[in-house]
Amino acid sequence: MRHRQDEVRTTEVIGMQANVGDRLHVRGKIVGQRDRFAEIIEVRGDDGRPPYRVRFPDGHESLLYPGPDCVVEPAGSGGSATG
Repeated sequence: MRHRQDEVRTTEVIGMQANVGDRLHVRGKIVGQRDRFAEIIEVRGDDGRPPYRVRFPDGHESLLYPGPDCVVEPAGSGGSATG
C-alpha cells in the first residue's frame, strides 16, 4: 500500500506593515524610560514596510527603521498620543 506523502507547506513571515496615519509606539528600552509615540507620515518601503518617516508630538521628524521595541498602532485605534 502506498502512503500519500504529506505536502510541504511554507510560511512567509510578514514583517511590520503600516499606513500613513498609523502610529508607531516605541517602547522604553530601560527602566524608567517613557514610551514614545510618532505619527507615520510617509511609508518608504514596499507594501507598507519600513522605513517610515515619522513625526513626534514635539514636531520633530525622522526617518525610522523600527526595531523589535516598536509596534504599529492602526489609525483610529484609540491609543494615547502623549509621550
